[in-house]
Amino acid sequence: MERNISELLARLTLEEKASLCSGLTHWFTKAVESQDIPSIVMYDGPHGLRKQEGEEAEEMKTLPATCFPPACGLASSWNVDLVEQVGQTIGQECQAEGVAIVLGPGVNIKRSPLCGRNFEYYSEDPVLSGELGTAWVNGVQSQGVGTSLKHFAANNQETERMSIDAQIDERTLHEIYLPAFELVVKQAQPWTVMCAYNKLNGTLCSEHKGLLTDILREQWGYDGYVISDWGAVDYRVKALEAGLDLQMPDTGGASDQDIVAAVQAGTLQESILDQSVERYLRLLFKALDSRQPEVQLDRQAHHQIAKAAASESIVLLKNQDHLLPLDPAQHKTVAVIGEFAKNPRIQGGGSSHVIPTQLDIPLDEIMKSAEAGVTVQYAPGYDLENDAIQPNLMDEAVALAQSSDVALLFVGLPDSYESEGYDRSHMELPLSHTQLIRAVSAVQSNVVVILTQGSATTISSWNERVSAILLGWLLGQAGGSAIADIVWGKINPSGKLSETLPIKLSDTPAHLNFPGQKGVVTYHEGIFVGYRYYDAKEMEVLYPFGHGLSYTEFEYSDLQVNRSQLSDQETVEVSLSVKNIGNRAGKEIVQLYVKDVECREIRPEKELKAFTKVALAPGEAKPVSFSLGFRDFAYYEDEIHDWRVESGEFEIFVGTSSRDLPLRQTVHVESTHSLPHRFDRHSTMDAILRFSSDPELGNQLVEQFRTALIGAGAEQEHFTTEMLEAMIRYFPIRGLYHWSKGEQTQAAMEAMIQKLNEE
Repeated sequence: MERNISELLARLTLEEKASLCSGLTHWFTKAVESQDIPSIVMYDGPHGLRKQEGEEAEEMKTLPATCFPPACGLASSWNVDLVEQVGQTIGQECQAEGVAIVLGPGVNIKRSPLCGRNFEYYSEDPVLSGELGTAWVNGVQSQGVGTSLKHFAANNQETERMSIDAQIDERTLHEIYLPAFELVVKQAQPWTVMCAYNKLNGTLCSEHKGLLTDILREQWGYDGYVISDWGAVDYRVKALEAGLDLQMPDTGGASDQDIVAAVQAGTLQESILDQSVERYLRLLFKALDSRQPEVQLDRQAHHQIAKAAASESIVLLKNQDHLLPLDPAQHKTVAVIGEFAKNPRIQGGGSSHVIPTQLDIPLDEIMKSAEAGVTVQYAPGYDLENDAIQPNLMDEAVALAQSSDVALLFVGLPDSYESEGYDRSHMELPLSHTQLIRAVSAVQSNVVVILTQGSATTISSWNERVSAILLGWLLGQAGGSAIADIVWGKINPSGKLSETLPIKLSDTPAHLNFPGQKGVVTYHEGIFVGYRYYDAKEMEVLYPFGHGLSYTEFEYSDLQVNRSQLSDQETVEVSLSVKNIGNRAGKEIVQLYVKDVECREIRPEKELKAFTKVALAPGEAKPVSFSLGFRDFAYYEDEIHDWRVESGEFEIFVGTSSRDLPLRQTVHVESTHSLPHRFDRHSTMDAILRFSSDPELGNQLVEQFRTALIGAGAEQEHFTTEMLEAMIRYFPIRGLYHWSKGEQTQAAMEAMIQKLNEE
């Protein structure tokens, strides 16, 4: 096929060009037969390919594919290399099925644990989300298959998702909700970016030029293709002008006619259409040139990768008296309780639902892995199809637990509790699950809870009743064998929380502002999302961000920085040593946080800036190093609409979770750019002293105020020196005219303001 895009574009008619701006069917792009332009196909697949056969919705059949842990699980692995390997495997399966683009990953921030689609997103933190999203995209695209980074941007709820207006201030948007997208775009260049359904500050994301062109293309340098979420477009011409290239799915040609009519009427520049078609042709050629015919898949090898991913996604939240791993010599009778053990929930509901190629059942795997002489028995405990307590099932489970050495309780959120399309209204497990935990723990002291859920739940009511908790998230098709291997100690758990587990829903940052009302949701919590909020409030949480236990122990030491002073244009190298001081091989996730000690703007107590996962044999120590630069010390300054570092001290913390950071160093960073400041009649003395480049003039103004206030009788009003100085600090310039009783004229004040601004 001809590869001269300019000549090919010149031969296309207006109607043909417009036709390339929308889909042919639900999954295919349009072809232009007169110019030998074929169509390509894209399908869902953040945690496995969801390829569907059949044109009509009622006839569509989803083909089997390897079902990996969704993002909620993969994120807890904190393992960039593993996530990239998962991406590579999905890319291979796409090649085998002739799929050009797989729709993922989702890197939206977990603003509230109630979001019904949280299972499809990585974290409450943008750095963790961005690094893992980058790894996934690099993995898929290494196989010659495109990705679609979604949902751009601020798609943080399912309630009214196609129309809700997310009201977010500029700083919060750039510090919390955009950085994950920015990281993936800059580090991995995904073939496509998918716009979100919602509005952002009054404008639909599909029509948001500020997002799709100004930020994505001009600021971040993205040169790829922008597609819509399915059904996200309102006015096609507005969306095209904003930078949205492809509308999905098909509209029966209606939107194509809108484009043609707009060009003919002169209300849409044809050059804008040409630019979009040119981007499509580049994408098309890339897909065609990357096609690998006759790819042979090793399904069993892919299943083992799914198992490795599931194993590292599991978080050991609690392990009282080292109950886990189970000791066959002490635990000869094991009660496995809970229907999830027999009918596991491996993924969330909605467009990402994958038909697995095989399925490891936890109960079967636990039985299979048990040593000779160990008896494993099962009781369902509850009915997955009915939340109500079933007394007969409860009694059977309690009796089995009482007669056993240890009880493994499989509980969590059923399918109906979380899915694309709707949000949860609470954080509770089904009553039948929590009552089962209480009843079993009343008769059995050795209780291990294995949690199945796609987002945070409230577990504080029974957390103290049980000895051990394994947070299994949603683990994909190999989760059953991964759980069995961790329970019996064949695998050492190494996952850590990618989101905070709060004590109760009312503790969460967005509690009073989720999911909004009257079509608007206001992000009043600002930059204080997740651990940033809990730290700022000095609030107790059940399990903090980054927490996760191991069957071994690790020791951190020798934190060093290669320089204690640097400019914001320089980097600082941070190094330390991590040692496995236990008797089992294990993997530790080393987390680095940065705190701005003092800043003109309110900033979080600390923010995650880097992390790595280290594998260590018993007694082994390894060096770990990080490099920190401008953005690691910067905040977003909305006065200049850009990132800025304020000169001062920064603390660097390294440790095992956001609240367990044993190592600390301080560096001084000097800003190379002063912040421009305009003074006016309402500027306070404090602002003048802080931002004026002429300290002498600032001190002169303060002295004039002091004289005026004393002359007005402030000393006689029992004001102490401290009270007087505090009053002066926040007086605006305009107050001089009043308190000096006209000695400082309006003209004199205006002259002072002019001089301040000149300086």
